[in-house]
Amino acid sequence: MPHRVAVLALDGVLPLDLGIPARVFNEACEPDGTRLYSVVTCSLGGRPVRTHEDYRIVVDHDESALETADTVVLATQEPTEHLLATGTLPGELAAALARIRPRTRIVSLCTSAFLLAAAGLLDGRRATTHWALCDALARLFPDVEVDPDVLFVDNGRILTSAGGAAGIDLCLHLVRLDHGAAVASAAARRCVVAPWREGGQAQFIEHPVPQDTDRSTSATRQWALERLAEPIALEDMARHAHMSVRTFTRRFRGEVGTSPLKWLAQRRLEHARLLLESTDLPVARIATACGFGDPVALRKHFYTYLGLSPLAYRRTHHAPEPELAPAGAPGRHRSRRPGDAM
Repeated sequence: MPHRVAVLALDGVLPLDLGIPARVFNEACEPDGTRLYSVVTCSLGGRPVRTHEDYRIVVDHDESALETADTVVLATQEPTEHLLATGTLPGELAAALARIRPRTRIVSLCTSAFLLAAAGLLDGRRATTHWALCDALARLFPDVEVDPDVLFVDNGRILTSAGGAAGIDLCLHLVRLDHGAAVASAAARRCVVAPWREGGQAQFIEHPVPQDTDRSTSATRQWALERLAEPIALEDMARHAHMSVRTFTRRFRGEVGTSPLKWLAQRRLEHARLLLESTDLPVARIATACGFGDPVALRKHFYTYLGLSPLAYRRTHHAPEPELAPAGAPGRHRSRRPGDAM
């Protein structure tokens, strides 16, 4: 059965954010096109929802959809005056959230983290929300460890995201956890969005748009992505961009939100994850193909960013048996079979 996702829309919902879960999850498919998720949108009492804009939305489901969901997503709703004043939820909403099963995964987009906090679901946990309201969240709910500098926080069952596009990043993160990097990357391509930005990447806080687009670092980023197997130093990237190291680093951080070398390590790690899931290449070959040089460096990065070894990562994602290929052919691609564990 597809993984069941219920998206809860409340009065004041941001329409753009409301559409993110269905847009991303519905693009996660088996090779034959079968969807891996079933997404429904619900409201309290099944009533029409007044959006943050000048129109209402009619949904087909009420809060009973929360009872059977494997994942519940609270679409972005700015905190109400009642919530900001009391730190509590209206009775109808509290009763609806109480219908969620104990093992159901719960996700908040942007400022809906306030709803999870008011329900007590973030007590003692790290969480994030839109950077402009992080201080308010921390003041109102002192038992929540609020991190204003990240795109999303994964606590296992409870996940929170920052504003806007960070909701896309979090949904793709869930697809990657459930079905692997290849499925998530394919979904991202169909949505025409970046396939992976790690949760720890900084929120884009008041970054100005570069005035001199000819001096953008985008061409150098593409150049580096095409040479992940090669040793690339910061000086090499700056030279390709025809900038000094200092100027290149400043421009890169302004455009991407992180340093050039950290970005490069993230891209290499992303490529290594894909190869571990989709090929039978040995770890040493993957380390070389991704520019880590040797398995020791690859293992160090996996432990640092993922908390487990490359082989443990491969086992966790249950990579299927390789397809038949000519004898001695390296790096045969794998394909998931019906019934394989995720």
